[in-house]
Amino acid sequence: MIGRPKPRMDDRVFRDGSEEASDDADVSALPSPLESPGTHWRESQALENNFQEILSVTKQIDVLKALLTEMKDGMYNHSWTGDPVEEQESNDTLDEEMSNLVNYVLKKLREDQVQKADYALKSAGASIIEAGTSESYKNDKAKLYWHGIGFLNYEMPPDIILQPDVHPGKCWAFPGSQGHVLIKLAEKIVPTAVTMEHISEKVSPSGNISSAPKEFSVYGVSKECKGEEIFLGQFVYNKQETTVQTFELQHAVSETLSCVKLKILSNWGHPKYTCLYRFRVHGSPGNST
Repeated sequence: MIGRPKPRMDDRVFRDGSEEASDDADVSALPSPLESPGTHWRESQALENNFQEILSVTKQIDVLKALLTEMKDGMYNHSWTGDPVEEQESNDTLDEEMSNLVNYVLKKLREDQVQKADYALKSAGASIIEAGTSESYKNDKAKLYWHGIGFLNYEMPPDIILQPDVHPGKCWAFPGSQGHVLIKLAEKIVPTAVTMEHISEKVSPSGNISSAPKEFSVYGVSKECKGEEIFLGQFVYNKQETTVQTFELQHAVSETLSCVKLKILSNWGHPKYTCLYRFRVHGSPGNST
């Protein structure tokens, strides 16, 4: 009787999509289009990360509540001499204000950190021009195995960097520390800034993010992605700072552009590959001048 397909656990791929603990890594670390043990692993990791974030927020809220309660009690103990009914109404008002404040904090945490339109967003119509993009990192062991035969490759495509789902493993990897990707924007814009995002060391199963991009440059491309490359700026993604970093372009352009090329010049030390999680392009739409 033929059993269900089982992944060979000794064949490993990226553990976090950005670090290779060895030449092999756990196959379950990469997203799968099929239901598999890897799916459950990723879901459990995502749930654990979300749970840790919730715990952190909960602690902050508890501290806030305790502080507000202490302030409220101190105010009543020292200055309240009015009617008990009015005191209760005042208590209810303060409780409502406290609840509103907590909800405001939670709303801010859920909001996008950048607060700028992303014209490189896939769901808005942006796409990758493969002819102007580096080859993906090839790892023969990044597969699901059935009776020792690899039948499904788990490499992430380049357009994963144009999507907002940033979880460990959901990155596009290219070999070495230098590579490039050509992006057709959702519409023509005058670019003004870009945003680079990577996971933090805290959520990386390997404990480091040496495959994160470090130095990179950005170019605008004229004439429908086939024309002259216009230098827009060179920047450094600092892995010690926040995971989402926005960079104002150093060289302004007056014409609208439909394509942007991202060139990675170095990473933070990984010898085999570099991983890109998300890249955004900001600007102002309008007609060419």
